[in-house]
Order: sequence, then structure tokens, then C-alpha cells
Amino acid sequence: MSRLVLKFGGTSVADIERIRVVARHVKREVDAGHEVAVVVSAMAGTTNQLVDWCKDASALHDAREYDVVVSAGEQITSGLLAIVLSEMGVPARSWLGWQIPMHTSNVHGAARIEDIDTAGLEAAFAEGRVAVVAGFQGIAPDNRIATLGRGGSDTSAVALAAALNAERCDIYTDVDGVYTTDPRMTPRARKLDKITYEEMLEMASQGAKVLQTRSVGLAMAQQVRTLVRSSFDEPDAPALISASRTNTGLPGTLVCDEEEIVEQELVTGIAYSRDEAKITLVDIADKPGVAAAIFGPLADAGLNVDMIVQNVSEDGSMTDLTFTVSHAELDKARAVIEKASDEIGYQQLIADGDVAKISVIGVGMRSHTGVAQKMFRALADRGINIHVISTSEIKVSVLVDAEYTELAVRALHTAYGLDGEAA
Repeated sequence: MSRLVLKFGGTSVADIERIRVVARHVKREVDAGHEVAVVVSAMAGTTNQLVDWCKDASALHDAREYDVVVSAGEQITSGLLAIVLSEMGVPARSWLGWQIPMHTSNVHGAARIEDIDTAGLEAAFAEGRVAVVAGFQGIAPDNRIATLGRGGSDTSAVALAAALNAERCDIYTDVDGVYTTDPRMTPRARKLDKITYEEMLEMASQGAKVLQTRSVGLAMAQQVRTLVRSSFDEPDAPALISASRTNTGLPGTLVCDEEEIVEQELVTGIAYSRDEAKITLVDIADKPGVAAAIFGPLADAGLNVDMIVQNVSEDGSMTDLTFTVSHAELDKARAVIEKASDEIGYQQLIADGDVAKISVIGVGMRSHTGVAQKMFRALADRGINIHVISTSEIKVSVLVDAEYTELAVRALHTAYGLDGEAA
């Protein structure tokens, strides 16, 4: 008998009928002899409504009370699913984060999971019960409910799978797997059978919305095999054989260790993000301490800087420095830099919120040359200018004008031989 953790997102539990479909997915795995824990999100739209109510009640609300309110959505869903499962003849009970307990840090609204006591869940499995767990929440050291931040139910599920030594964590969502790029943008995008943890982490952090970045990082750290599959699949289909790590008949996309992928492609996927903004500081004195004067205040303000490029003048006395932040934080970043202008000593600040980041990702880059050259050539052939370049061991990212996002993604998808049959 293997143990599975199944996670269902907001669209999968949007109403009672969808919850009944989820229950049939769970029943299929139970009937196949698996021990099952289910992690659920709030019904689609519920968390947004709860957050809005908190804001309407007080713009400067207590984060601890905010957590009490926004965690209610998952509490409702877990109870409803347990009721439906019981009605179907599947013994089940709901568990809130504090009941397990799932211990977190004390940062309310953005807590991190520190420990999970699985004794109660193990007892439930021994009794033949399904454990239906409210995602997104735990209990902080101050003995109050703490939430994990938006998308935290994925993290709850992966952490629970690690604590329970589960064979797999199945993330059910409204798509049927991970694609080589966004299929809404590129009709020839292909669904991947497998993808490495590292590639999925880069895809998620560079704009792919299938999995939450934090959950992928945790899955990689804890070696939790994670299957991305659709909750709209036929729930009465035969259950999967989950014990074999060589099984290639899985639906969806398996996120796993590189060793499980026999032949690795040079490039696995193309990711993009329109949530980008560029700031250029012109004519800064090229001297020690200038970078600290720029990025220190940004860090103090809680602003994340991504891509950075510096151009030094011919005589080495002056430099231009360009960096990117999220589009939503452009105005805040500009205000921080302007406040520190005397210390930095720049002549001009140029802000541009009309840019996009395009990333080519693949672990095959480690052992092959020419990946970046092919990227630059494909973009140049289509007249797309590159503003900024950044690289890592398995990724090359460029910043381009936002209007060329779709053209760039399609061109690169073709250039690296990722095209499949048109959808």
C-alpha cells in the first residue's frame, strides 16, 4: 500500500458539484488501496473576498486577525469535502492546520512551515480514514493561526507529503500538466511527461503559473515527486500504479529528480513574465560603495531586484546602471531611489514599465554550448532588441519591449525545436 497526498486548488473546489468530482478522484485512489491525505484550497474567489473585507474593515489591520479571517475559506472547503466523502461511503475527517498541528514561523500572513506532527494523521490512516487538510495555514509560536501567503496550499501539500513519506504529491489544477510554454500563446506548445525540479523551479520563478515557486523549492529540497494533473480528468478512470518510479504512463507532468529522466532535452521550456519594469540610472560616479547606495535602500524597502547590468564609460570614471523590479513596485522603487539621489549622485533616472522578460530553460545547457547564441540570433532575425541579459547554469533570460512578447516566445519555441502539433 502506498501513500498519496492529493491537492486541489480553488477552481477544482469552486462549488458543491466540483467538490463531488474531487471526492470521486479521492475515492478512486482509496478503492485502489492507497492511504490518502487531501489538501484543499478555498473555493475560487473566496480568499479574494476575505482579503477585501479585511482591507475594508481597516487599512492597518492586525496581521494575526487577518490570518483568522483569510484562513476560513480552506476551513469551509475541508469540511464540505469530508461531508461529501462520508456521504459516498469513504470514511473521512477534516483537519485544520492547528489541529494536526502544522507548526509555522511567527510571520503572520507569510509564515513558513517549520514542523508537522503527523501522529494524528497516522492514526487516521490506521483507522482507514481519509485526512482532508485545510491548506495555506498552520499554528504559529504565539498559538494563533498563521497563513503561508498566497499560493500556500501547494506548499502545505508538498510539506505534508514530505512529512508523511508519501510516494507522490499530486497537484490537481485546471490545466493538464506543464507545457513547453504557455499554450494560449503558442498553439504548438507540448505537454511534458517529466520535468526536473530545477527546471520547474526556474519555470515557476520566471513566470509560469502552474506551480507556486515556494512549493517547487520545497519539493526539490525534500525530494517529493510531484505530479501536476487536471482535476477535470475523468475521476472514474482506473487509479494509477504509484509504486514504480519507472512508470511512464502517468497523466499530467511529473516533477522529479534529474536521474528519473533518461534522455534530457537541451531546452525544456520557454517562460515569460510581463510583470517587469526597468530603471536606468545615468552617469553615476564609478567608485566603491555606489552599488550599496543604490541597492541597500531598495532592500530596506522590501523591494526585490532581479536583472542588473552596468555599463562603464570609456575612461572608467562614470557608469550607467540598469536593473529590474516587478511592475507593481516600479513607483515605489523610483521613490526610494529619488530619496537617496544625493548619496547615489546620478544625473538622470529613466523608468520603463513596458518591458517583458523571456527565459529559455533547460538542464541540458550544462553540457552544451551555443544556447545563448541561438536565442540572440532568433530574436535578432525578428528585429527584437534586447535591453538586459542575465544567465544561470540552466537559464538565459532577456528583457525586451513588451509588445514583442508573443513574437519572441513563438520564435524561441521554434528555434529550440519545441514545436509539436498545433492544438
